[in-house]
Parts: sequence; structure tokens; C-alpha cells
Amino acid sequence: MIKAISSLRKTLVLPLHLHIRTLQTFAKYNAQAASALREERKTPLYQNGDDEYVDLDWDNLGFGLTPADYMYVMKCSKVGEFTQGELSPYGNIQLSPSAGVLNYGQAIYEGTKAYRKENGKLLLFRPDHNALRMKLGAERMLMPSPSVDQFVNAIKQTALANKRWVPPSGKGTLYIRPLLMGSGPILGLGPAPEYTFIVYASPVGNYFKEGMAALNLYVEEEYVRAAPGGAGGVKSITNYAPVLKALSRAKSQGFSDVLYLDSVKKKYLEEASSCNVFVVKGRTISTPATNGTILEGITRKSVMEIASDQGYQVVEKAVHVDEVMDADEVFCTGTAVVVAPVGTITYQDKRVEYKTRDESVCQKLRSVLVGIQTGLIEDNKGWVTNIN
Repeated sequence: MIKAISSLRKTLVLPLHLHIRTLQTFAKYNAQAASALREERKTPLYQNGDDEYVDLDWDNLGFGLTPADYMYVMKCSKVGEFTQGELSPYGNIQLSPSAGVLNYGQAIYEGTKAYRKENGKLLLFRPDHNALRMKLGAERMLMPSPSVDQFVNAIKQTALANKRWVPPSGKGTLYIRPLLMGSGPILGLGPAPEYTFIVYASPVGNYFKEGMAALNLYVEEEYVRAAPGGAGGVKSITNYAPVLKALSRAKSQGFSDVLYLDSVKKKYLEEASSCNVFVVKGRTISTPATNGTILEGITRKSVMEIASDQGYQVVEKAVHVDEVMDADEVFCTGTAVVVAPVGTITYQDKRVEYKTRDESVCQKLRSVLVGIQTGLIEDNKGWVTNIN
């Protein structure tokens, strides 16, 4: 009996050793394969002169997610100090189900771009202003934030590490998304105990499917984007999901985007779903004042300065919807949309068409802005940062 049991034990144990060895071998080859894939992803797929590019259809870039190779990650300790950040391959992150961002929406983000000059060098546009805006937003959401130097350094590292994903000059840009979130676990309502700052990137073309064609906007009267005392003036993630229903409804009816009105009287223009709005009448350009419900766009601020330099009277004020319907031109601004002409606005049962010709105010301002951003026009304002 003892011999039989011993024999049976050997029979059972041997396959187990073989099974473990097989798993170890599989794990080894799996790791090697993963490493090879990472190395392959780092290897340029083709070269254009002395510069390296990924193999993309640059002429047909939309505004979709095409993750670049690397992202930048920096953690914040419980005492509010950010550790030294580092680059890592773009990929999923781990979060506790009770993370503050998942349960209470404690997060803000920024949007900026890397531009490629005709000589292949990379430029950033006013990244320090993105850093300052994130700092203000973090204060509103009771979060620690990276310093301006930490923020700008993270943007630079992300852009350089993903240089081969920056489209050729005139073909698009590398959109860079800095995200600050409460990643620490928490059950009761309160600020998260820990925070994570992530920067990732994607090559993009025009934000709207219309490309450079004029937009058709719909004035929304049922839903509002933000209310006084809320967080509409910062780039909180909580500002964006609530606009999806109105935006989806408008798009289903053939509109490009929605224009929101104030939450009190519903008679004064605020902004579109993801961009600021400007109204042109003669030599006067008006835009809704930033009173806590409207995001202070960096492109908005830049366009206002360019317009003033060109002799236009730029006014920040409460813009009544009737003024919009009586305007000569309307255009939108934002990091993603740049400067986009509006062709029509529909309000109640009235539809108004606007000037969108090549010599329009919108096109003149866009030409100067893009020229500065891409190095085609000399930057005498200190807006552009060369990073290589």
C-alpha cells in the first residue's frame, strides 16, 4: 500500500513540476515578446529627411485619440508635495474603486499643443499660462497642483519623447493633455488623500468634422452649462459630461455645437460646449466676460490681444443673445478649435447667417495666431517656447 501511494505521489508531483516549468517558460517568452513590442514601438516606422515620423495619414487627421508612445506621471504625497515625475510607456493606470476622482469627480485638466516648424523644431504656445490656470483650478477643487516649472517641464518632456508623433508643419499638431486627479481612496465626501498628475499626447487635426468650414451653432435654452458660484470658470472634469446631452441632441439635428446662455435670465451668451465665443459688429469685437461661469481661454486671451494690436475695440461684457443675432461675424476660440468661423446660429425659430469670407476678421486673427504658434510669424510677445 505504501509503495502504491509513493508511486502515485511521484506520478502526481512530476506533472506539477512540468506544469510550473511550462508556466515559467511561457511567462519568460511573454515578457520577451512584450519587451520586443515596446522596442518595436520605439523604432521609427519611416523617415522624412533627417526627421522621424510614425506612419500616419497626416492629410486626414481628425480630432480622435491616437496615443503617442509616452506619458509623464508624477505623484503627490499626502503632505501635498509632488515627487519627481518620470516618463513611462503610454498605458492603463491602476485606481482604487474608491478613488476621489471616480466617486466625487475631483479632477481638472488642461489642453495645449506642440507645433512643428518647417525646419522640424518643436514649439509650445504659452504653457506657463496653462500651468497657472491649472493652479487656480486646483485651488477651486481643493487640490494640490504642480508648480509652474514642474508643469512646463512635464509638457516639454512629453513633447520631446513623442516627437515622431508631432505632425509635419501644416498637417496638424500634437495635442497634449495634462490631467490632475484625486487618485487616493476615500469613502466620505472630502478631498482625496493622494493625487496623480499625468500628461499624455495624441496627434490631431481639426476639432470639428467641418474642418475649416464654417460652423452651424444652436442656442440652447433648456440646459445650462454653469451657474454663478459653481466651477464653470475652471477646467474641472465635472463641467463636461453635463453638456453631452444637449450637444448630442444638437448634432443629431445637423448642428456643429451648442451655444449656452446664462443660468439666471437665459438671455446672455456664455460659451459653447468646449470653446469661447466672439461677436463682431463693425470694428468692435465683444466676448462674454469671465465672471466665474466662463473659462478664461488662453487662445481667447491671445486673440483679444492680437485684435487690439490690429486696431479693433475689444470689449468683455454681458453679450445679449439679440446682439449675437444682429452681428456681422461670430467666431469661436480654443486650444482644440483654434479660431473657427461661425456660418449660422439658430435661436428659437430664427436662423442667421454670417460673413465667413477669406478677408473676414476671424480669418485675419486666425492667420496671425497660427503664424505665431508655428513660427511663421516672429514672436515679439514671448508667447512661444522652443524646446529642441
